[in-house]
Amino acid sequence: MGTTSTNVHHTTCPLDCPDLCALDVQVEAGRIVEIGGRADDPVTAGFICRKVRHFGEHVYGAERLLTPARRVGRKGDARFAPISWDEAYDEIVEKLGQAKARWGGESILPFCYGGSNGKLTHDAFDSRFFRRLGASQLARTVCAAPTSRVATAMYGKMHGVSYEDYAAANLIVIWGANPHASSIHLVPFVRTARQRGAKLVVVDPRSTPLARQADLHLAVRPGTDVAVALSVIDWFFQTGRADAEFLARQALGVAELRERAAEWTMARAADLAGIAAADLARFADWYAEASPAVIRCGWGLERSKSAGSNVAAVLALPAVAGKFGVRGGGYTLSNSGAWKFAAEAAIAEPPPPTRTVNMNQLGQALTQEASPPIQVLFVYNSNPLATIPRQQLVRQGLEREDLYTIVFEQVLTDTARYADLLLPATTFLEHHDYRAGYGYSEFRHIRPAIERIGQSRPNYEVFAELCERMGLARPSDPIDRADWLRTFLGEGDAARETITALDESQTARLPSGRHPVQFVDVFPATSDGKVQLCPPALDAESPRGLYQFVGVSPPPRFPLHLISPATEHLVNSTLGQLWKQLVPIEMHPHDAAARGITDGNLVRVYNEFGEVHCPARVGQETRPGVVVLPKGLWSHHTLNGQTSNALTPDDLTDVAGGACFNDTTVEVERLSD
Repeated sequence: MGTTSTNVHHTTCPLDCPDLCALDVQVEAGRIVEIGGRADDPVTAGFICRKVRHFGEHVYGAERLLTPARRVGRKGDARFAPISWDEAYDEIVEKLGQAKARWGGESILPFCYGGSNGKLTHDAFDSRFFRRLGASQLARTVCAAPTSRVATAMYGKMHGVSYEDYAAANLIVIWGANPHASSIHLVPFVRTARQRGAKLVVVDPRSTPLARQADLHLAVRPGTDVAVALSVIDWFFQTGRADAEFLARQALGVAELRERAAEWTMARAADLAGIAAADLARFADWYAEASPAVIRCGWGLERSKSAGSNVAAVLALPAVAGKFGVRGGGYTLSNSGAWKFAAEAAIAEPPPPTRTVNMNQLGQALTQEASPPIQVLFVYNSNPLATIPRQQLVRQGLEREDLYTIVFEQVLTDTARYADLLLPATTFLEHHDYRAGYGYSEFRHIRPAIERIGQSRPNYEVFAELCERMGLARPSDPIDRADWLRTFLGEGDAARETITALDESQTARLPSGRHPVQFVDVFPATSDGKVQLCPPALDAESPRGLYQFVGVSPPPRFPLHLISPATEHLVNSTLGQLWKQLVPIEMHPHDAAARGITDGNLVRVYNEFGEVHCPARVGQETRPGVVVLPKGLWSHHTLNGQTSNALTPDDLTDVAGGACFNDTTVEVERLSD
């Protein structure tokens, strides 16, 4: 009787999470049988989230796209006929050529987001193709745009406190993040610190798993973070606890920050945020006394109009309090700026002088008059119908018969159902890629573990082929993977060492090491090397200036804040086809009782933009006045096919044009039986 050998392939998870997990993929007879975490990796440490552990179901599922296909039914009906890749290429060349000839290149809009992609599959061959085509540009601001803008202006995206060093902290503040849903590998280091006696503070409207374990949970109203943080900063200045020596030596804009913080007493901030002033004072006192003290600043606080001010106020805290210079002290946001790449040289084409469409306003771009109108929409690396505000307006745009929509995707998403042409994409387990972590800051080579499923292809191959077929390729272009990588990494010994490390162990590390200490091993990468506490550029960009609260007060007819945080089931909207059940909206018992709603009732969640029909879950997981429906849901997760984004306005944040998901206000009523 024969035996089947099992091979273990080492690779890396590129999905949109800070952790950059090292994976062991067991393969039998060319098929994935198990995915686990590498035991010898100090952060992955032998375990991974259930999303990736069950990623084989995504690879082999019934919804997987296996061949190019052309629409044969109405838009949205998801009826397609298979065609060959040559037919698909010919049709794309024809449609893009026709649109450019009649309307100009700006009539073509590429729509993508790179959170779950590496350096080869995002802003590489795709950008080269669309730039040379003269297409409209996309402001990819649905996530991390305000935080990135603020972190760059204040600290030059200085490397943050690494996961391992949280174990050394005596106070840990988790602000606007839920590591159990995204960044689960931070949790063991938090647990280690707490076992040593460290205090844990969580600032979040929801009772997350860490909030339920915390020494102090500040359940603030959405969008009020700037007031809370400024009141603590004001307390530091008023009580003489601010680190005057550090601020004089390492920071600019101190006087401006102090002046703007002065209007926020703890009593006023606590009243606005809906928390006890005594709890806020306790937090300030703990933060003053503890060393090392670290703040994990998440992305939840950037999802309102006050986004830039919220983030700036939180990132100013460790500078004012003097928490830098010791292992386990300072802050962590994103470490995406720790690596310096020659990305533009690898793209080999400068951005064209074409219009820019903010992705958060896709619905407007597709439905409102414009010159020229969007005639071709090329969607890849994203699922906008599930992730972009004003869902019904986006749907209306996708239903346009005169809009030619190409969707390049792994599975049949909600957006893909509206495609005129489908292209099957590989997953990260089927192609090469390179990924820099934005939490765990290593640079890794993602190697395929299995052969490609069906006729799927990686987008770097497809966009390179389209460049050739449309006459846009040049002999000097970095084309093969090795040539592209050399160009992307730049010249010099460091680049050569990185290539050698990627070839030998799949992993390259920063010269500063895996866990540098802020203001000892790494310093602000601002123009003068100092912390900019009130950057003039941010001050000018913010409509009312930086450090201003511009949050939304719920109107009487829509008195509840709706927030849409991440869930343990999805990576943004990825894997939505595998989560089959209806998803409930979470309500506090006080809000439910006032509306005659009990646990399990079917409810209507509505505002002026749309309505969602779903079950209700009544419990203590959220604070009064706030209801919760996760982000990234698909149409099958609710009774009427609409999700939280059907209710979200397409307003933009105070800096960087981000999305205001947490400024959504709604009413909830029980549906009749």
